[in-house]
Amino acid sequence: MICFPNAKINIGLQVTGKRPDGYHNIESILYPIGLTDMLEISEQEKISGKGISLVTTGIKIDSPPEENLVFRTAELLRKEYSIPPLDIHLHKLIPTGSGLGGGSSDTSFLLRILNENFNIGITKEKLHTIASGLGSDCPFFLNNSSAFISGRGEKIQRISLNLSRFYLVVVYPDIHIDTGLAYSQITPSKPGLSLQKLIKYPVSQWKENIFNDFEKPVFSRHPNIKKIKEKLYRMGAIYSSLTGSGSAVYGLFDKKTETDGQFGHYIVWKEQLS
Repeated sequence: MICFPNAKINIGLQVTGKRPDGYHNIESILYPIGLTDMLEISEQEKISGKGISLVTTGIKIDSPPEENLVFRTAELLRKEYSIPPLDIHLHKLIPTGSGLGGGSSDTSFLLRILNENFNIGITKEKLHTIASGLGSDCPFFLNNSSAFISGRGEKIQRISLNLSRFYLVVVYPDIHIDTGLAYSQITPSKPGLSLQKLIKYPVSQWKENIFNDFEKPVFSRHPNIKKIKEKLYRMGAIYSSLTGSGSAVYGLFDKKTETDGQFGHYIVWKEQLS
């Protein structure tokens, strides 16, 4: 069994309040993009029966396999459902700590593929509940289409948003953002206009109207990330933004854009959106 968990970008991210459980309420638009990891799952030979094994390749993950959310999710499901011992191979191409949602996507794709291929029979509602408990972005990747999210990220409302005429450039500067610290530097506030209304504006008007609240604290601590956004605009981006709490920054262009040599050693992903 092989699947390709994809990344996402945030179009606007508003921190609207602090929750009693210690998390924050947010509002954001999530849009899936073509950058993917690879997740391969196979049944172990019956003679081994070692439970779950996880091997990771590609971008290095600085934690033991047992702490990876994919491993923990597979272990969680095996305790409740009839799932055989599994060998899992995760090939990482989505940078970790980038705000592109790679870990959440890997986890949600694992949930879906195990449910479908082993006939577990978990309902959509139950999958959503499980995903919500694993990570704020996980529920989005179950449906994996453009959506307005709110609450902690678990409230999802699908929206009609077609960006297929735009060319996407994502730049990852290999900087890890401390999300907790970034949240601590934000004063939550209710937006004047909901992103559900702002997203209907022409993309040419997003620059003046749609913002990511994390940009102020992240740019303050990491000026190089701010410079990426400024460069994307100088290159002709119609709209540019930090995604999630960072550190990746993306730009939307109305035509294919040459980036060779523009961002040095940074990781750059380019695609025509669909």
